[in-house]
Amino acid sequence: MQAKDLRIEELVDFSAGLIQLQGRRLILHDLHAFAQFRKDLLSMVGQEHAQRILTRFGYLWGQADAAAMKRIFNWKDPNEFLKAGPRLQTLQGVAVAVIKSLQWDSNTGRFSMNLVWHRSGEAEEHLAEIGPSKDPICWMLIGYISGFMTYATGQEIYFVERSCRAQGKNVCVAQGLDRTSWGEDILPYLPYFQPDGIQDKIQRLTHEIELKNRALARARRHPQKQKKISVFSPVEVRSPIYARVLDSAARVAPFDTSVFITGESGVGKEVLARYIHSQSDRSEQPFVVINCSALPETLLEGELFGYKAGAFTGARQDRKGIFEEANSGTIFLDEIGDITPATQLKLLRVLQEREIVRLGENRPRKIDVRVIAATHRDIKKCVAEQSFREDLYYRLIVVEIEIPSLRARQEDIIPLARYFTKKMGRKFKMSSLKLSPQCLEHLQSYPWPGNIRELENALERAAVYSQDGVILPEHLPPTITHSSPLRTIQSEKIPMTLAELEKQYIRAVLKQTGQNRSHAARILGISATTLWRKLKNI
Repeated sequence: MQAKDLRIEELVDFSAGLIQLQGRRLILHDLHAFAQFRKDLLSMVGQEHAQRILTRFGYLWGQADAAAMKRIFNWKDPNEFLKAGPRLQTLQGVAVAVIKSLQWDSNTGRFSMNLVWHRSGEAEEHLAEIGPSKDPICWMLIGYISGFMTYATGQEIYFVERSCRAQGKNVCVAQGLDRTSWGEDILPYLPYFQPDGIQDKIQRLTHEIELKNRALARARRHPQKQKKISVFSPVEVRSPIYARVLDSAARVAPFDTSVFITGESGVGKEVLARYIHSQSDRSEQPFVVINCSALPETLLEGELFGYKAGAFTGARQDRKGIFEEANSGTIFLDEIGDITPATQLKLLRVLQEREIVRLGENRPRKIDVRVIAATHRDIKKCVAEQSFREDLYYRLIVVEIEIPSLRARQEDIIPLARYFTKKMGRKFKMSSLKLSPQCLEHLQSYPWPGNIRELENALERAAVYSQDGVILPEHLPPTITHSSPLRTIQSEKIPMTLAELEKQYIRAVLKQTGQNRSHAARILGISATTLWRKLKNI
């Protein structure tokens, strides 16, 4: 899990009279009302005690959120767990938190983070009701981030606000260090935290929530009615590798040239072909698709080039082929690697002469089409083995675009999953359908041999089995929830040394990621350099 993947609508359940963050009840409060509360607090108890109360309030809040993040997610990268604190502050609307630097060494206990808060709600409260301040006043923000980091690291972490919007600054700036690194500089601030007993309270709360979640899991056997459909948004592309694919497609789209799309089954070759057509000058004209592997040779030729009545048994009237139907537009020849040599030759002539001859006719007909072809096969290998004509290959492959597998673009799995979840919500009239946070871990760790098609089918199945408008891990296909490198290793009956276990685990992770070392290193929680060094000894 990565901090940037956190979404408030997946973490928080909003229902009438009850707002919950994965079992912990929340409330919304009005900024102006809280500003008045702050003003009253300062006038009643003075700044010293008011700062202590609000800092401790934030500290408990941060600890509770950190406990929830630890309970819900499996953070393979410890730094991502730490980044979740500022991310949650942003999602909760208290400020836009931006991490400027972060270093943490779990072995030495050294911690350092520099943080900037834009549009601090706390500073706005103070300015609105009290006015400018000579001292920084984002006490709840400071308490929250200190509590979160203390819980997440297991050591004393304290933040100090160095400058504040309430002082007339553009942004609020805070520095966080471990207790040892602060030295005596932190002593004046410690009385404001006084964290004694908070850790135990958070642990008790976490245990109570876990018990409640188990009880809810047992109660989910009773289905509930679903609500009206919702609208979904376009898919967000996060992976650089697929962003380059879209960039290539956008570059070639305006030019009326042939495009050859390659990639595994289910990666979305037709989707990319439609994208190219939509961005071309032919976008207002037909886009016609034919799967070349779905028809036998005789039927395929008739579908491609058309036929005259009486050309063969069953041909009762003249019929246009898809080349004529796509005239002035785009034809997409899917799985072209499966066509026979005879059909390849006829297709080559069509592409060379820009004309077709219907079956049973001698009269050529001029066509004006753009051809986009695709295959899941290794087309270069097919050419080398002479199962695919070399001259046709070069005619088709003016521009080649290779679509990566889904396992090679892990960053896109969550946006795609959210897109398909909303799509299924529309299809099945479940307006509130959403993924539970626990599902995200399973979706990201699974290798997706069937690529995007498999992901869509899995989420359609999950939507069918879901209850209360939430897709849980148990609603996903068992192949996804039960798939893990460790499970593969555990199936081995032969005892092995710790070194051999590590080797087996690395091999299993590499296999699941399609030998993608960067992805594997993230899963293993090590750097790419460390992985490279370990692979030298395997």
